Amino acid sequence: MNFDLSEEQELFRATVERFTAPIDVEARRKLREHDGGYGRSRWTELAELGLIALAASEDAGGMGGSHLDLALIGEAIGKANSADPWLENGVLPAKLLAAAGAETTLDGVLSGDSFATLAWAERNQRYSMKAKQTRVEGGAISGEKTFVLGAALADQFIVSADNGDRTELFLVPSDAEGLDMRAYRMADGSMAGELRFTRAAGEKLEIDAATLDQIVAEIRLLAAAEMAGLGQRLLDDTLTYVKEREQFGVPIGSFQALQHRLVDCYARIEQARSMLYRAALEDSTNAASWQRAAAGAKAYISEQVDHVAREAVQMHGGMGVTDELSIGHAMKRVLLLSKLFGDVDTNLVRYAEAA
Repeated sequence: MNFDLSEEQELFRATVERFTAPIDVEARRKLREHDGGYGRSRWTELAELGLIALAASEDAGGMGGSHLDLALIGEAIGKANSADPWLENGVLPAKLLAAAGAETTLDGVLSGDSFATLAWAERNQRYSMKAKQTRVEGGAISGEKTFVLGAALADQFIVSADNGDRTELFLVPSDAEGLDMRAYRMADGSMAGELRFTRAAGEKLEIDAATLDQIVAEIRLLAAAEMAGLGQRLLDDTLTYVKEREQFGVPIGSFQALQHRLVDCYARIEQARSMLYRAALEDSTNAASWQRAAAGAKAYISEQVDHVAREAVQMHGGMGVTDELSIGHAMKRVLLLSKLFGDVDTNLVRYAEAA
């Protein structure tokens, strides 16, 4: 079997590497200081490279990237430890809008002119996609949402709401009457928000439950891809550090105990990458098998990368969790991604139930 990447895949990965190369710790911190936790001008640059358009089919005006194409981009963004919310505010809304046939709004998202996000999480609902506290009454939306990633920058919200015992999605502009937003800072430095709807008007999106489940499974896989890249970055930075940090007159990387732990981390990252590519190449026409593979990959990769992150912090000492080092930023991003659409236990349950 040929495991080499295609010329287009190599090109897109190289494009991401060039785009993210200038983002060091200081540049990342400056991006987070922007209103909303990110810079809109950089978002436009990212979109102009076609990195969001890959998420939509050619029929929908996109570039029709495969699961593997998108996984390679996610992995490259993770390895660069970049602050770009490509996954949650690019790929996710693009796939939802494309599935719903919302061409006008989708065009703005693909071009980077519009910033959109999904509002699905509710208090005391854990990772359930079923809306309970947000309802449609008399054609208007009322209720609350939390953990809305990129809410402070959003022009459009894709909101899940209960409509006659069915969870449906609605497109609500950020300046809609009856919508209030409170922004707050996340662990990785990005901004999320809580939304309160008081009879706010929204445009219904035609997305059935099966399609939504398929899209969520894709996002789980791409979150795993970004974590795999972050794991590689954590390992690379730690290897560099242990070669330079001296104790008792010698580099600490010469200590056999640390060498064994680093070899274990290397093996975990290689296994995580293998699991990622295996899931990305799974036949997605078999929805049950595909969703099972995506859930399993996210659970496994989350666990492996979390271990690598903790080892990286331990070997750096207390400064490892600070914002002064890239591994502190990487670990916090891993913590967020590992909880996106289900933590390890939740995804393991999904995997077992589908077996």
